[in-house]
Amino acid sequence: MKPTIIAYYLPQFYPFKENDEWWGPGFTEWTNVGRAKPLWKGHQQPRVPADLGYYDLRLPDVREKQAQLACEAGVTAFCYWHYWFGNGRRLLERVFDEVLESGKPDFPFCLGWANHSWYAKAWDKTLGKDKLLIQQTYPGEEDARMHFKFLLKAFNDPRYLKIDGKPFFLIYEGMSVPSTYIDNFRKWAKQEGFPDLYLVTSTTEFFKDKNEFLKMGFDAVTYIRQSTLWTEDYMKMNIFQKYTSRVIRVIKQFVTGIPRGARDYAKIYKRLVTPVEYDPDVIPQIVPQWDHSPRSGDKANVIFYNSQPKYFAENVKDALNAIKDKPKEKQIIILKSWNEWGEGNYMEPDFDHGKGFIEALRTTLDTYGDAL
Repeated sequence: MKPTIIAYYLPQFYPFKENDEWWGPGFTEWTNVGRAKPLWKGHQQPRVPADLGYYDLRLPDVREKQAQLACEAGVTAFCYWHYWFGNGRRLLERVFDEVLESGKPDFPFCLGWANHSWYAKAWDKTLGKDKLLIQQTYPGEEDARMHFKFLLKAFNDPRYLKIDGKPFFLIYEGMSVPSTYIDNFRKWAKQEGFPDLYLVTSTTEFFKDKNEFLKMGFDAVTYIRQSTLWTEDYMKMNIFQKYTSRVIRVIKQFVTGIPRGARDYAKIYKRLVTPVEYDPDVIPQIVPQWDHSPRSGDKANVIFYNSQPKYFAENVKDALNAIKDKPKEKQIIILKSWNEWGEGNYMEPDFDHGKGFIEALRTTLDTYGDAL
């Protein structure tokens, strides 16, 4: 029995009204991906999609092909990012609504509530501040009921991923959600005949104990580690080491052109799964590659260079080791991500690696997954 592999899925690849207003007609995530530039000699940019091309997610055929590739990779389900800003305000809703209404692709899914405000980021803070585009709000019980009514349609779909009969629902910023929302969601799910919800939250706060999240009503937590590696190192330094490290990083960027946030994936993938991920209530994440520069240029806080399928396979192996002694229902791994092209964080084929990451995941699962 292989583990449950849940892949984050970004529905950003089609034009819609708000993006047209904020960024110009026709803007999609491909706009940033296509205009990305290499920041140093050997930097792998721009990333060019291969098999699926610069796709438009309004096309059902594209979504079918994505599901076929995910199945080929050994992915169990897509976790569609879902945006609910309060009082029924949603964005990027078209893709999932069509998946839900059409019954296609016939591929398991769940929802991740991306409960954060949207900003136009000023990556160079000397030039200005971030501009708020749309704010995340929690208006109260009426909003929670409206939200749950929408979620219930998804939960009742036979494709919806369930853990011991409980719909799997992820909340991106769990600590931001009022406890009444969590309590009510659970209560209403039981009233609808489910044994409960399987609620998961993600966090970049690596220093927080998982029990802080469990006390809030979550069943599990998943730590976003790729964006906190530098912070973890920095917090362990004394004052002199911190000063020296900052100076060295600035000089290194000036001399080589390689941004301070760039790290060799071959050296850091081992840090993406820690002893904490061996806990049954912690879900490990696997990260094939990461490069934020299409969005933020040389101000990118995280770039993984030397990301290769063979190293990703080792990352997968580490995650499998972390879950092998957990109860079967908790042998879950989150794949971050299926198609976050704007963050260089994707599994889909490109012209540099082809299906390399897909094949690495499938081969590693076939080799080690059955031993669980």
